[in-house]
Amino acid sequence: MRALAFRSPSPMPGWGLSFGVMVLMLSLIVLMPIGTLLLRGAHIGLGEIWHIVNTERVRAALALSFRASLIAALFNLVFGLILAWVLVRYHFWGKRIIDAAIDLPFALPTAVAGIALTAIYAPNGAFGAILKNTFGLRVAYTELGIWIALIFVGLPFVVRTVQPVIEEIDREIEEASATLGASRMRTLRKVILPMLTPALLTGLALALARSVGEYGSVIFIAGNLPLETEIAPLLIVIRLEEFDYNGAVAIALAMLAISFLMLLAINLIQVWSRRRMGAA
Repeated sequence: MRALAFRSPSPMPGWGLSFGVMVLMLSLIVLMPIGTLLLRGAHIGLGEIWHIVNTERVRAALALSFRASLIAALFNLVFGLILAWVLVRYHFWGKRIIDAAIDLPFALPTAVAGIALTAIYAPNGAFGAILKNTFGLRVAYTELGIWIALIFVGLPFVVRTVQPVIEEIDREIEEASATLGASRMRTLRKVILPMLTPALLTGLALALARSVGEYGSVIFIAGNLPLETEIAPLLIVIRLEEFDYNGAVAIALAMLAISFLMLLAINLIQVWSRRRMGAA
């Protein structure tokens, strides 16, 4: 019995109470909603779920949501790293303003962000008119507008995940690499990036998860045309408004399954990268 008992991880009191509160909150917020969704899906049946999901409109919405989310997350992975590196390693006027502005998507209501982006990138907006008249490029009410909205909401996750890790990297490591004759690019590729890979993958997973479920900032700039710019979360809302609860549950389960597989792949890559760093 003693071997099965939980041991306090620290000398601080309250281990049993804190563990119970953690399990209770996890159950109420995460496990019970997902469990209810799975039970409703089991009641519907795999055949009916496949019949609902395997329609042209649902396939197009799911493909758009995950394609746009993945593209936005990869964009944020690259430019979020650059932005975090600049904020940590360089000192310039307005640095604190930019650093504070990164957290704006966390505090700004998503509907407000969607309206602002639509006003800016609409054909008659400040940037939208320039892009349309100069390059013939239309942003609002296209998939490109969806990408921009998802980049906006996902960028802080990458920056705030990578930034503390960059701060902990000692400059002497770079100096030692340069002393051994490595170029800056080789130092970045062989020394810096391996140290940042776990944090980068974590930021990628967070940005991807946020983008997949994003609704408020996308529906205004997307145009919401079926088979073209209609995202899966919007289609779930439409099904609920039509009182088609089975259809909404089927689409939600499809999104849950695809999201789980994508996040599992990212976590496996993260585990592999950590083992590789440990072996090195």
